[in-house]
Amino acid sequence: MKIAIVGTRGIPNNYGGFETLAEYLAEYLSKDIDITVFCSSKDIAVKLPYFKGAKLKYIPITSHGSLGILYDSVSLLLAVFKYEKILFLGFGGGFIMPFLRRYRSKIILNIGGLDWKRDKWSPFAQKVIKRAELLLVKHSAYIVSDNIAIQQYLMKEYGKESTLIAYGGDQAQKRDVTEESLNTYSFLKNDYAFIVTRIQPDNNIDMILEAFANQTALPLVMVGNWNNSTYGMKIKAKYVHKEKIILLDAIYNREKLDILRSNCTLYIHGHSVGGTNPSLVEAMYLGLPVFAFASRYNEYTTQNKAIYFQNKEELINLVNNYHSINLKEMGNNLKQIAERDYVWSTIASKYKEVILKNSNQKKISDTHSSLKMQHFQKSVVPSNYP
Repeated sequence: MKIAIVGTRGIPNNYGGFETLAEYLAEYLSKDIDITVFCSSKDIAVKLPYFKGAKLKYIPITSHGSLGILYDSVSLLLAVFKYEKILFLGFGGGFIMPFLRRYRSKIILNIGGLDWKRDKWSPFAQKVIKRAELLLVKHSAYIVSDNIAIQQYLMKEYGKESTLIAYGGDQAQKRDVTEESLNTYSFLKNDYAFIVTRIQPDNNIDMILEAFANQTALPLVMVGNWNNSTYGMKIKAKYVHKEKIILLDAIYNREKLDILRSNCTLYIHGHSVGGTNPSLVEAMYLGLPVFAFASRYNEYTTQNKAIYFQNKEELINLVNNYHSINLKEMGNNLKQIAERDYVWSTIASKYKEVILKNSNQKKISDTHSSLKMQHFQKSVVPSNYP
């Protein structure tokens, strides 16, 4: 069976939940399934022909911003005629789906989180994304939800059933402090809170930083992409000189990141929109005690074994009194959940079941319709595309 994974920036992966998913599906499934991952040649620095057993196909359009919709749509259009199944990740291909409804039986959808709710989008962009989501859900044969809250949303909003498959966290590895890391990051000598996150409003960045700037118990180390947006640069300028705040640029070296995570006193998670967040399940796999923003997504992911806050005042109170909490027990409980539910070999096996479902279905034989779609494809996609 030939399948395509569409909707990611591409692999190898630095950050990003969908990219991590594509990478581990390639690693665990490529022995049994012919996998091609569509990648943006504009966003990938080193263009490999293969990675972890998967073929990589490059599209010369960026996956970022409004062009991401074009990138996803072109990728989906190219994939639908060549592959038996397409795993589509995200929302960007929604507007082309009505033209591909005859091929809906090929398409497996994972929308991830509710991207249209993110504060980083303008009201108009939110409406566009919501419409794209509707078209994708309507025209996809199979849907995967990564979180119970997403599964419930799809049923309530669209009356659509979905298969629950989360993310893995076992790529995170417990690491001890090294002499080199201690020389670089002096805060490793003492207690500290830690968070790695995308710097965007719906991750409650400002609220978390304001809370730590107004507590006295321990410093917060926040790793993020500060320079990728006006919002990030503004927030960095506001807090960079605060006594209890340590702001670090994005770290793409996993070993270095794991050292910083592994040795923190507690982990802070502020995401308010989305499903099962990769950084959260990684923190759980490392056995870290977690203070998480009180959202259904985070509560379902941690199975109510973390501690939750709703606002700045609650977080300040929790941090100031962290010594009174059994952090070790909390970390152990979360690790047990992660080792049971968030392991990539298990996640990949569940995706394999969905991919192979009805794989022997009768192939479409309407030649006239196929020729019409091929003509449409040629009219939309330039002939010099790879």
